[in-house]
Amino acid sequence: MPVCQTTISVPLGLGRSITVRPIRPEDIDLETEFDQNLSQQSRYHRFLGAGIKPTPEWLDKLVRVDFSRDMALIATVTVEDRETQIGVARYVRLKDGISCEFAIAVADTWQGCGVGRQLLQKLIDCAAASGIVRIEGDVLSINRPMLGLASRLGFRILAHPDGAELKRVAMELRSEGRSAAAFQPESSAR
Repeated sequence: MPVCQTTISVPLGLGRSITVRPIRPEDIDLETEFDQNLSQQSRYHRFLGAGIKPTPEWLDKLVRVDFSRDMALIATVTVEDRETQIGVARYVRLKDGISCEFAIAVADTWQGCGVGRQLLQKLIDCAAASGIVRIEGDVLSINRPMLGLASRLGFRILAHPDGAELKRVAMELRSEGRSAAAFQPESSAR
């Protein structure tokens, strides 16, 4: 089963680029800072309105991913010789083993710059390369930017079984022409 384990640089235009790579346990400080710096609105969208206050234990769980089953990618930039996390996208396999649920968040100052699109496209490619045939996520109905991104990437926007406050976005990954080029394994040791 292919695993997306390579670090890549992605140009965003205007001379800017981001690094997209799998999250690692040693990224706990990056993930903590990223989460703490999300605005109230971004936090509301990320946690579907729930008033979740991340604990150190929960954050530690986020950076310890079983890559044989799940995936978590982060986007980073280097600012003043310091790596800073500006986004995260992850999927977890569902019980059927061939479907997954995804989530994504982008730092407020980087929203609308293409970071979310790059992360979600790489996540889709990783899911397809790992044998997943369906990727889905729950999105607040008021989160128009995320619904627009999902639609542009080919997700279907569906009614949610829990009511109108949420939408379910879903994509079948077995369609011909779907890019499933996986990254190649790389050591996570630095």
